[in-house]
Amino acid sequence: MTRLDSGSQCASVFTLLALLSGCMQSRVEESRELHTKIQKDEAVVILAKPQVEGASAEDEFMHCVSGELAGHGAGAIATRTDEQFTDALFPWFEPGTAPLKPEALVALLTRPGVAEKLAASGVRYLVWLDGGTQKTDGGGSLACGAAPGGAGCIGFGWWEKESNYEATIWDLKQAKSAGSVGTNVTGTSAIIGAVVPLPFIARVEGTACNRMAGQLRTFFTGSDDDMEPARRAAVAQIKSAKK
Repeated sequence: MTRLDSGSQCASVFTLLALLSGCMQSRVEESRELHTKIQKDEAVVILAKPQVEGASAEDEFMHCVSGELAGHGAGAIATRTDEQFTDALFPWFEPGTAPLKPEALVALLTRPGVAEKLAASGVRYLVWLDGGTQKTDGGGSLACGAAPGGAGCIGFGWWEKESNYEATIWDLKQAKSAGSVGTNVTGTSAIIGAVVPLPFIARVEGTACNRMAGQLRTFFTGSDDDMEPARRAAVAQIKSAKK
């Protein structure tokens, strides 16, 4: 199953309304391979996906997503920090030795003591997180200066940033891939120099964290699966009404 959820907060960065509201667009994608209904005694850990080349997901973003999952009262999902998990399973989930595919996880679980340590950690689902935030465009000119009578800025500058992340979820109990969740957020920020600089900042990374955590919560609580009977009943009712 693949679902797209798109939202747009503005149409153009060149209107004052767009600047004042913070110009952002977001998209969330989900692909599910297994039923995932996390239990109260089960936990989730988020790790940076091992990279052959290039940088992996930032620690700050991973901790943000983990904190969002764990911080929702009665709906909180138990999490383990990446340090807790990798220390408990040392050295099997270090960047150079971590399994890159679910098939490799099956072989890892046959090693002496690994399955026991994994069970003791309480972690049921492992999330491999990949992606980052980068500046994609920008322009304008802003000049600031100081004089005996005061200081100020004049001009206009803008920049666009994109946060693009993908989470691959493994079910460690079944040693299988459970699916994936992706989020993409683009936002345009600006500074208007009108004596006092007026910044309008699009918080793309924070928005991406919220979107990713929200979709992972739906994934782990099986909310999509719970909605399926209602969807089928609604479709059946519509078909019956047409007859």
